[in-house]
Amino acid sequence: MMRPRGIGIDFISVFGLPPVQFVALAAELGCQHISIALTPMPGNPLGYPLWSLRDDAGLRKDLIAALRDHDITISLGEGFLVRPGTDICEAAGDMALMRELGIPRINIVPIDPDWSRGIDQLSLFAEMADANGLAATLEYMPGMRIGDLATSAAAVTEVGNPNLRLLIDAMHLFRSGGGAADVAALAPEMIGYVQLCDVPVISKYESYADEARYYRLPPGEGELPLQELINALPRDLMLGLEVPMLGEAQAGIGPYERLSRCVQAARALSVM
Repeated sequence: MMRPRGIGIDFISVFGLPPVQFVALAAELGCQHISIALTPMPGNPLGYPLWSLRDDAGLRKDLIAALRDHDITISLGEGFLVRPGTDICEAAGDMALMRELGIPRINIVPIDPDWSRGIDQLSLFAEMADANGLAATLEYMPGMRIGDLATSAAAVTEVGNPNLRLLIDAMHLFRSGGGAADVAALAPEMIGYVQLCDVPVISKYESYADEARYYRLPPGEGELPLQELINALPRDLMLGLEVPMLGEAQAGIGPYERLSRCVQAARALSVM
């Protein structure tokens, strides 16, 4: 099957589907890559068997074999946070495991309200990633101290390490007041990864975090100007489909049925 270059399925879209099955799903969808964390998200809403790439060396070996057999790569390692009262140095072991799995870049979400401490932790993260041969991306979320594109770009600039780039999530970008023109104004080398989804412009959910984790829409089924965003991006940039649809999953619609709609919609957005 001919694969559209650079389209992948990101981790939260599959709600903890075991890694080997996740790889097989991506191949069946005709995608090129996935993103993954070392353990499932908390909550396990679909009741999948629990797994840990951190604790299970056999599972890591099986995942590496599945990636090779299905010609899939892991584009992004997830699960890193800057949190109050924790030190990113404690994540050194997880970074080594990401390297073992052949992951080229890892992502961090800063949720510490202390700007100075956050910058220090991001600097350490970028340095540690570089020492492991990994690129690093920073993902911002509305409501956090680093909560929009301008603030996250300022953080990357202040860190001053070219190994740290921006992860742009379509939901976070537009819901925080940003737009495609803001993305186009960035230096191309500042952008490391993009996550694509759709949502209404105005949310019907009380919790932004719950909507982001569970209730996004395939491209074209919401109200975001996604084609404008695509047009503003460097053409060689990887795109991850981050489209968790818990309502459909709980209604018995399987991951292939849910996500094939997303892949088809992404292709229609001229992401080739």
